[in-house]
Amino acid sequence: MPRKKVAQTTLEAPRGVASYDEAKAWMATRRIDDIECIVPDQSGVARGKLMPASKFFEGRVLNLPESIFYQTISGDYPDLREITELDPSDGDLHFVPDFSTLCIVPWEDEPTAQVVHDAYTRDGDVVELAPRQVLRRVLKLYEDRGWVPVVAPEIEFYLVRPNTDSDYPLEPPIGRSGRAEKGRKSYSISAVNEFDPLFDDIYDYSEAQGLEIDTLIHEEGAAQLEINLRHGAPLELADQVFLFKRTIREAALKHNIYATFMAKPIAQEPGSAMHIHQSIVDAKTGENVFSNKDGEPSPEFYSFIAGQQEYLPAVMCMMAPYVNSYRRLARYTAAPINIQWGYDNRTVGLRIPHSKPQARRVENRVPSSDANPYLAIAASLAAGLLGIRDNLQPTEAITGSARELPYDLPRGLLEAVAAFQECEPLREVFGETFVSVYSAIKQEEFETFMRVISPWEREYLLLNV
Repeated sequence: MPRKKVAQTTLEAPRGVASYDEAKAWMATRRIDDIECIVPDQSGVARGKLMPASKFFEGRVLNLPESIFYQTISGDYPDLREITELDPSDGDLHFVPDFSTLCIVPWEDEPTAQVVHDAYTRDGDVVELAPRQVLRRVLKLYEDRGWVPVVAPEIEFYLVRPNTDSDYPLEPPIGRSGRAEKGRKSYSISAVNEFDPLFDDIYDYSEAQGLEIDTLIHEEGAAQLEINLRHGAPLELADQVFLFKRTIREAALKHNIYATFMAKPIAQEPGSAMHIHQSIVDAKTGENVFSNKDGEPSPEFYSFIAGQQEYLPAVMCMMAPYVNSYRRLARYTAAPINIQWGYDNRTVGLRIPHSKPQARRVENRVPSSDANPYLAIAASLAAGLLGIRDNLQPTEAITGSARELPYDLPRGLLEAVAAFQECEPLREVFGETFVSVYSAIKQEEFETFMRVISPWEREYLLLNV
């Protein structure tokens, strides 16, 4: 009887089942016609195939080329001939569904489900390049210590008018008042109410997929919003961010609006971040590793902060992955320019929110919202763990503003990639192949960017030089 009750609850849940048979029953109950078999690539883009549900359960193996894990955001490919670990023939990988991610696609007209897949070689080995596996690799390091990381992401994004010509700047959309936002409206309820029908759809779509929104607020920029997710297991939360981005974009399109997670989409407006709250729980006791029994901060807490300070600059290309990402990191804005830390201090890269000992955590304010959530979370947790492993000690906490202090973070993508390549501890954590391939992808994206002539160049150079 208890087992039957658990199975029934699982089948009734909007998200996730435990087995192939439960997945089949789950989809039959909802009369699913089609299923999207999706794989997050290095950019966090959903790749995969759409197939009829009947074909999905015929036991077919989903195959996709290995090159989906080294495609750039523009659809190009870097030169990887020197990386001997890769298959030069670009053969197929096998993809296996993770049924814990199974949920419906609520914006489709026909009953459609989606499930995230994991990548394996033809010999059954996990593919270390896959972003979900990169995160799992970091989580295994925590598991080896008897620890479980806990994260809570906060994702900022902009709503903008449809823009079909990339030569024109983005503009805020028209709300229910018939007017576009002007000026800053941080935390304004009325500004959120301008788009109530859109947010109703976001909440409905999220509930249908079993995605848990904690809060939604208006941020500093014109039509800039932030969604906070409830804390939980890193892989599950990365899956949720991956699905949330798609959900928000689809809901916005329904209302003839674009939702963008670009780090700096509008020149005169603040950038968009993906803040990551982080803590560690002892797997046996459930106690927060960042707090001693007397409630005071533990040595691990301080070493975790020190690890973030030491390694976030070197892993920046995973948290700020595009040329545009570095436009966000400007002095005297809400974005950090360094890796100082402080208690309830929003001018630093590492903020320690006021909390009870059991909820003690470190908020990493460095990542931008354009980052692949699997890679950004993996990078942040890896930096902290390296600090604990090496018993590093942080600088003194900042009590005033850190905005006047020097830049600690790379100023551009190439500088960030170089720091990533040169950091031996990160190569040890992520593996030589991932570091080499990811670096090559970012370098190729930079070269693609350099082939584009910007409006600034036409404005200031055309007739003046």
